[in-house]
Amino acid sequence: MAMVGLFWITEDCVYVGTEPVGTASGVRLTEHGVEALGVDHGTSWNWSEVRRIEARDVAVRSAARRLASVAFDSLIVLVTGDGVLPPAYTVRVEPVADDADPVDVSVHSAVSGGIYTPEEYDLSRTLLEHLTDGRTPLTDLLAWRRDHATESTPPREEREALLRKWTGG
Repeated sequence: MAMVGLFWITEDCVYVGTEPVGTASGVRLTEHGVEALGVDHGTSWNWSEVRRIEARDVAVRSAARRLASVAFDSLIVLVTGDGVLPPAYTVRVEPVADDADPVDVSVHSAVSGGIYTPEEYDLSRTLLEHLTDGRTPLTDLLAWRRDHATESTPPREEREALLRKWTGG
């Protein structure tokens, strides 16, 4: 698995946020559609049934402020020995059907420290739009992961370049 923007990419699917473990909630994107996972969820939609997918409440800071926050959090863990889960944010899946309510799912951040740069966040939001309306096929992300199966998460500059490639930006 590798993290690129808001996405945790495996060889068969893409998660918005980290891949949920056990009964944790999450949002999984597959070639067939979107799934809200977890105890209070379990809903799925075909891509044609989804109007919009939004990421809300995401921690966004400049690269310098992000680095300072991650360093401070690491120091706290070192001193106290108390690790914390990455911050959560909300993913809203809005169905096309007028009589269907949007579904909000809490997911954990996939990026180290839970804080994204403005560029990575904006590109990720654009990619969510492109995945939803079909301008970017999910298979592009899955093919990249399969081609880089032995590699870990790329550095920030490479992640942003991938997001720009997938959004045509």
